[in-house]
Amino acid sequence: MIAENILITGGSGFVGQNLITYLKKHDILNLTITNRDELNKIIDNRLEDINTVIHLAGKAHDLIKNSNPEEYYRINFELTKSLYDVFLASESSKFIFISSVKAATDEVDGVLDESSLPDPKTDYGKSKLMAEEYIQNQVLPAGKSYFIMRPCMIHGPGNKGNLNLLYRVVEKNIPYPLGGFINKRSFLSVENLCFVIKELISRNDIPSGVYHIADDEAISTNELVDIISYSMNKTAKIWKISPPLIRFLARVGTVLHLPLTTERLNKLTESYMVSNEKLIKVLNKSMPLSVREGLKQTVLHFKDPNKYL
Repeated sequence: MIAENILITGGSGFVGQNLITYLKKHDILNLTITNRDELNKIIDNRLEDINTVIHLAGKAHDLIKNSNPEEYYRINFELTKSLYDVFLASESSKFIFISSVKAATDEVDGVLDESSLPDPKTDYGKSKLMAEEYIQNQVLPAGKSYFIMRPCMIHGPGNKGNLNLLYRVVEKNIPYPLGGFINKRSFLSVENLCFVIKELISRNDIPSGVYHIADDEAISTNELVDIISYSMNKTAKIWKISPPLIRFLARVGTVLHLPLTTERLNKLTESYMVSNEKLIKVLNKSMPLSVREGLKQTVLHFKDPNKYL
């Protein structure tokens, strides 16, 4: 049994809900859950009796660009800064900040690792990087550790992103029309993310720093459609329509606010490969789920949310 007093911010979100369930299964006790609106109370009251802070709360990337840019900096940077300052002044020993690979870059040429010079283009990525740099630039008292975790695209129970869109396409027997695009991208099962966080909580031999988190293998979107189809006992239907034509239709979709926009097309077809080699080396353990098994679990949850929790 691992007994810890743990504060999880953003516990009501997709990752938070999965993490809470996962930690309870592993007998990690005394979880204190707070949403973003309650964080100021936590900051005012300090962190009494808290061993580990897991900071999930944040302003998510808005694909339809309706968000006020200042909100990213207020929530992702200022809030993290305030919480980290309280952590430094407290008796807490570990601070786990869930950042994003978007703090490093929005486009990847080759394979992204921690040695790459950060160059985010969006307010989301820039605000996450500002929080990371603040954490790294503070003097770390003896006995304390920080872990800046950069996950790539996370999927799992409760996920409502592009994987859900692809699932609906396959479910309705609609051919996937983007088969002409060639790409490779990394994914991250939320269970693998939870596994890594559990290791950070329960061990004291992992050095502070920035770590990228991804499943062990990158796959193409065509392979992803195959996995979704197979998990649903269906035959994959993939059309290789001319990419220039698809890009034109996506530009029209952006203007008319249709489901297929240029940004969503890029999400589905871009290459974005992330190395988890640094993390695996310090853990000295493999991820518990392969990318295919993790994606299969996500698809099964789409089919029956109550059965596959």
